Amino acid sequence: MRGLSRRWSAALVVLLAAGLAVAVSACGSSNKSSSNTGAAAPASSTPATPAASDTSSCGDKPGQAATGTPIKLGAIATKQPGTDFTDIPNMAKAYFDCVNANGGVNGHPINYTIETEQTDPAQAASLAKKLIQTDKVVGIVGNTSIIECAVNHKYYESQGFFIIDSGIAPECYGTSNSAPVNMGPRYSSDGATQAVIRAGAKKIVFDQSNVPGTGYIAAGPTAIAKDAGLPIKTLTENVPIQDANSVALKEVQAAGSDGAVVLNFTPPEALKILQAAQQAGLQDRVKAWACSTPCNTDFLAKALGSAWDGKLLVNAELNLTSADGPNSNLYRAVLKQYGKSVTGGLGSFSQMGFTEAQIAVSALKTVSGDYTAKSVNEAFKNVKDFKTDILCKPWYYGDAPLHIPNNTDRTVTPQGGKMVQKEDCFPISDVDPAIKQVRGIEAKQGS
Repeated sequence: MRGLSRRWSAALVVLLAAGLAVAVSACGSSNKSSSNTGAAAPASSTPATPAASDTSSCGDKPGQAATGTPIKLGAIATKQPGTDFTDIPNMAKAYFDCVNANGGVNGHPINYTIETEQTDPAQAASLAKKLIQTDKVVGIVGNTSIIECAVNHKYYESQGFFIIDSGIAPECYGTSNSAPVNMGPRYSSDGATQAVIRAGAKKIVFDQSNVPGTGYIAAGPTAIAKDAGLPIKTLTENVPIQDANSVALKEVQAAGSDGAVVLNFTPPEALKILQAAQQAGLQDRVKAWACSTPCNTDFLAKALGSAWDGKLLVNAELNLTSADGPNSNLYRAVLKQYGKSVTGGLGSFSQMGFTEAQIAVSALKTVSGDYTAKSVNEAFKNVKDFKTDILCKPWYYGDAPLHIPNNTDRTVTPQGGKMVQKEDCFPISDVDPAIKQVRGIEAKQGS
């Protein structure tokens, strides 16, 4: 297809989502309202080295640089001490560079501008206006910011811009002109809660960083637990955590031997709690431990060591970075050849940027005539059934009052210093009201 406050904590980075699935056809949405939906599978062995991919497949004319009139796209990302989301648009740019080097989009190169902000509402608002009014971008792809969706969504609606982004703030998921490739902190925490319920937990303790939005996030796991008839206790912790031992002890005591602890923290903060639990002999004092998407990183698996193999259930919004599939193989090849500015390397953030850019290029290819803001954003909105092995099911946009196209994901677990798949793709429970609303929209639109 063609075409709010400056003091927000860095801990909100946690809230970004991560992976989806290899077998697109095997994963679908469900209208069944159950927190126990999804078939569990045993932990897989460490995946074999996947096949290499040729970056010439980025475009239709391998090795031929695009020379037509540039298509101007832009993005806004948070970049400040402790919080840097620029790997996402930087990876989108890497893919665009690959496309430009291999024929472009119908012969046109993509000119991509990345702006950064520091959780200042006035700054975020001015950057959106700069991109659209001054730089004359015709589309916005790869936005990833703590506050940007909340600040700018009404402006985008007034300008007819349909944003392909990575969501953090509720407005990224609950408005008409934003469609993220990730699931975000609330729905990822839903998935982690579902995983521990399937593991047999009889009580849930949900703990997260004490940052703006904790009530909104905790409402999801609370709904999941209550639907299953289980008690749930929600906690918050100031970050960075100073006394992980007391945090771990508090969680375990609240959960009890038949309960589970679900964490929603950045990997370094989650690691503090998990290591403290192990050192204090608390690891096996609860039925299960789980974590939202940010824990889906080999950094955590390696740091935890074999004592946690198969014992930590991590919700994964995106596929394993080591997955063997055409999109995953191309993602790694593009990162290696064009992604020098992607400091985090393989991971959820770079997967998001790659996928957002692929969606945008597929949409741009459907535009007939000039690439204008109207034609490009119409193409973005019309994306339907975009298949990639990085996601569990096809991605879509469409005309709707809210967008959560990524609502089916998997569970991974540490194994031998890497994250491996524990459970195959399962639908996030539509006990969460927004998920139920989205499933209804999907049923009507055939998404």
